[in-house]
Amino acid sequence: MPEGNEYEREVRGVDADEALDAAGAPDADGSPDVGGAPEVPEAVVDEAERLTRLAEEAAVEAAANAYREHRDELVEEHDFTARVREEDDTLVLYPDEWVDEGVVQFDRIEDTDRAVEVSLSGPDHGADWESVEEANQAVVDAVEARFGPEHAANVRAFADFMGNHYLKCIVDATPGEREEFLTEYYPRNVWPSKEQESIVDESVDRVADVSDDVPGA
Repeated sequence: MPEGNEYEREVRGVDADEALDAAGAPDADGSPDVGGAPEVPEAVVDEAERLTRLAEEAAVEAAANAYREHRDELVEEHDFTARVREEDDTLVLYPDEWVDEGVVQFDRIEDTDRAVEVSLSGPDHGADWESVEEANQAVVDAVEARFGPEHAANVRAFADFMGNHYLKCIVDATPGEREEFLTEYYPRNVWPSKEQESIVDESVDRVADVSDDVPGA
């Protein structure tokens, strides 16, 4: 959007983030701020957050764009628009009718509670993340000792996924989380050798084989 002068901005509207702040939108606290009966289902908000995090962590720009496009299509089905407010790392979903050519119009905002804000920074995990990473690395080392470096490289990628996305040790991964790693994260974010790629399903299974041998995992 052209910046223009102050008068032009007042007539046309302002950036979506400034509009939400100026209109008194509630502060993000790490959970969806949907007010009363939400227009965007909680499951959709959760999925939009997940896709946004995947986009931010994607090693390949094409993958990041694919995640963002999927997120945008998802929220557009509910007549909302998604964007990330960079200054406080917050995912914002706001009604399409607030917007004209990418600019939020003040006179269209009647209820700021309709906006949805989700902090992407989350709480300061600090030592919790360190303990998870320590346990995950112990599993990686055990897999390498028993099954070799190719399996260990795959398990290391699995550990990165579980630690960064779920703050969990890989031995505690649910079937759904394993499936997400194998079908979404691994193809888009890992640069495996052909051998690693051919055995990744087996590598994930190897985690259970060593879990009893790793204290604290």
